[in-house]
Amino acid sequence: MADGITFTIDGRDVVAQPGHTILQAALDQEIYIPYLCYYPKMKPEGTCRTCMVEVEVNGRKMTVASCTTPPMPDAVVMTNTPEVQELRKDVIELLMTEHPHGCLTCHRIELCGPQDICQRHVTVTDRCTICPKNERCELKDTVRMVELDLRTPLNYHRRDLPIHVDDPFYDRDYNLCIVCSRCVRVCDEVRFDTALTLTSRSGVTLVGTAHGTSLLESGCEFCGACVDVCPTGALTERSYKWEKAVSEVTTICTNCPVGCQMVAEVNKFGKVVRFKGDLAGAANNGQACMTGKFGYDYTNDGSRLKRPYIREDGMLRKATWDEALERIKQGLAGRTPGEVAIITSPRGSNEDQYSAAKFARTVLNTTNIDSALNSDHALLSQLEVRLGAGAATNPIWDLEDAKCLLVVAGNPTEEQNVLAVAAKKAARKEAKMIVIDSRETELTRYAVEWLRPRPGSEALLIAGIGRAIFDEALEGKEFVATRIEQGEALKQSLWAFDLEKVSRDTGIEASQIRQAARIFATSDAGAILLGANGLDDSAAEKLVDAAVDLSAITGNIGRAFGGIYPLYQGANTLGARDMGATPGENGLGIIDMIPAMSRGDIKAALVMADGVSGYAPGLEGLPIALGNLDFLVVSAVFDSEITAQADVVLPAATYAEQSSTVTNVERRVQLLRVTAEPRHEELTGWETIARIARAMGSTDFAHGSSSDVFAEIAGNISNYRELSHEVLQSGGIQWPVDSSSVVGTPLLHADSTQKVTVIQLSYDELAESIGTSDLTFAPGRVLNQPERDVKVRKPGEMNYIDREQLVQIHPDDAKATGLREGDLIQVKTEDGHVLARGTAVYESPQPGLVGSTTLFGELATRMHELEAPDWAPLMPGLGFARVTLETAPVEQEAGAAAD
Repeated sequence: MADGITFTIDGRDVVAQPGHTILQAALDQEIYIPYLCYYPKMKPEGTCRTCMVEVEVNGRKMTVASCTTPPMPDAVVMTNTPEVQELRKDVIELLMTEHPHGCLTCHRIELCGPQDICQRHVTVTDRCTICPKNERCELKDTVRMVELDLRTPLNYHRRDLPIHVDDPFYDRDYNLCIVCSRCVRVCDEVRFDTALTLTSRSGVTLVGTAHGTSLLESGCEFCGACVDVCPTGALTERSYKWEKAVSEVTTICTNCPVGCQMVAEVNKFGKVVRFKGDLAGAANNGQACMTGKFGYDYTNDGSRLKRPYIREDGMLRKATWDEALERIKQGLAGRTPGEVAIITSPRGSNEDQYSAAKFARTVLNTTNIDSALNSDHALLSQLEVRLGAGAATNPIWDLEDAKCLLVVAGNPTEEQNVLAVAAKKAARKEAKMIVIDSRETELTRYAVEWLRPRPGSEALLIAGIGRAIFDEALEGKEFVATRIEQGEALKQSLWAFDLEKVSRDTGIEASQIRQAARIFATSDAGAILLGANGLDDSAAEKLVDAAVDLSAITGNIGRAFGGIYPLYQGANTLGARDMGATPGENGLGIIDMIPAMSRGDIKAALVMADGVSGYAPGLEGLPIALGNLDFLVVSAVFDSEITAQADVVLPAATYAEQSSTVTNVERRVQLLRVTAEPRHEELTGWETIARIARAMGSTDFAHGSSSDVFAEIAGNISNYRELSHEVLQSGGIQWPVDSSSVVGTPLLHADSTQKVTVIQLSYDELAESIGTSDLTFAPGRVLNQPERDVKVRKPGEMNYIDREQLVQIHPDDAKATGLREGDLIQVKTEDGHVLARGTAVYESPQPGLVGSTTLFGELATRMHELEAPDWAPLMPGLGFARVTLETAPVEQEAGAAAD
């Protein structure tokens, strides 16, 4: 490494990367130096002092903290001199005054079990054997390495603090805390949430919540990062708290399109007992979200479907696979192509999706196939048309170095959480964020400009920003001159977008539009996070056109730290699209299949239901529609409202029981790995489809393994050529792949000779998408609102948020409905469902727009209390709705729920 610094550690030559400390250089070379406050991906703190080493430079010796000290050329570092060892012992003895250590210093620790009587009379509450992190405690490992004496000269002072088990998902026992501040720092430096902080109690420093006494009111997003970095048993996952893992398996989370690389801790029975972000994961840098960290264990649930079932006389009975396949053959055979449909799982692997598409094409001869959560088909398809890929043009972590971020009609902090972490990091580094959204989402708290347009006018607003850029000659002139085609035609079309007219139709002041244009155009690198929440297909396509044109005229396509990131649903939606599991010519997508089933046009269907909820946005009518079919076969992990309609139910394997691939939002193809083999008759998606195909007479589904299926994928799909399971063992690769060296393509359109085509925009066409309903409800949700009072009530064992709910309305709408500010009102859908109830406040920026913002802690509590083993697909989004306003009955309590 030409730019590195060469020095020695314990006589071994080491080359440190620029900016690395001695400790980081040692870890890179697998040289162990004990540490407790340091953690990879976080800033060095230097508070615990257990990483002290002796450094000799130019004949001068000094003792320093290796986690904060950069190496000097030709320095000699010694990690275990007698002086250093003695100093470390002194430091650890001081720490022992803050932590139970009767077992930590005992030479009999390896012989003791939880039921054994301690011969040294250490109290039960102070014993390591009853600590949930007994065999994964970094403090214990450090003490063993230092080899403290059996009796330490300093006494342990027990804090007698209450153990917090009243918030969702994880427990906090600050009696075991050594105040290393890792949890506080990861929350602040990595997650940018500041839910935890250092507090003082009687002059003693402790860790506590930053606001109030509960995580619910402190702005916690329950990502579990603090749990993962805690070196002791102070912070622990509540589920499987006492389980001991015997192995670790690197795999991928299948709950959202980010595709976080995770480490699954597996016990001796093959159960996944913990899930934590992998620091080596390129997509997530060791981070996870609430559903990723805590929504993994459905694979262990005893209520899983274990064998096939067939319906007879209205009841499902157990059956063999041969019986089930014969029934499926009879039910699907003889149908016309338009009478059958396939719905694939959003969690389904690339191998599953490819097999389903091949089955639809070669056996059923139908083009009615789609992934269940491909509700953003129009958004992604138009991106494919404009940029050649319905995926992110840049890597996820490019976002942290963007100078400006434009977030449009999306809620990434909840729906693509770790992608939003990179965006928040950019904002912390003083990047300017612009949010275009009628709802109050978490990223609006980071925005320098929050534009709340009329729903449906987002494309018009972005086109107005483009007009303002040309007005002030802020376009990327070199990029426009050398890499854009039809740029002059676009410029001419934008003259129709008079800003006063745009302001009138969007409800955004012309001065705000110009300010947003200046911010985005003058940044060195501007990234667009593009969603389509609340937009129909036509509006989504127009939004893509306006966004791509904006990115192009500012020179952000093909630029590092710029680009476009689509915000869509479904963990492997991109993989399904790559594999051809999308509607073909004259075929129906998921949104159109539902009414077609209800009309009787589709008469039979195969549904791969892992991760599919009939209550998810856009799928609310699916269960009833499925009940109208003549024949339905469902492959599922659990019995559900989907299987309730089925004629044949097949047991499905989960992410933990397969070796297969998925593709995330940044085009990264990654490998799922087996943590345990299926215990009963469960099969993966591709195995299930292969059996059905063979039963129906096909001879083209004879794959022996998922790697065989992927080999066929690589042979037929150009972006996956040169890839294989073996190649992906060392890490994910972003397509397209360079055939000469199997190197991925992190950045699309980086070739300076490659042209980007912009298109003309029509004012009238963009204005057609603006909503015409009288009132639109745009619910919001944020982590916390320090400016508002929050109370926490505890009717039983758990905490709940209790605060006055506010409903934002416009004075014009209040007048039209006979309401006044301060009235207790409720927001109802056209069919009478109450979406929100609270005190009316005149805070809506637009006539016709109704808003109400809840706290994420309320959602976390709801998810924690759900009895469903697989609760992640049941997470409610922030959907728009046509509503009416009315006075709320006095006897009802104020509250809100966003569907």
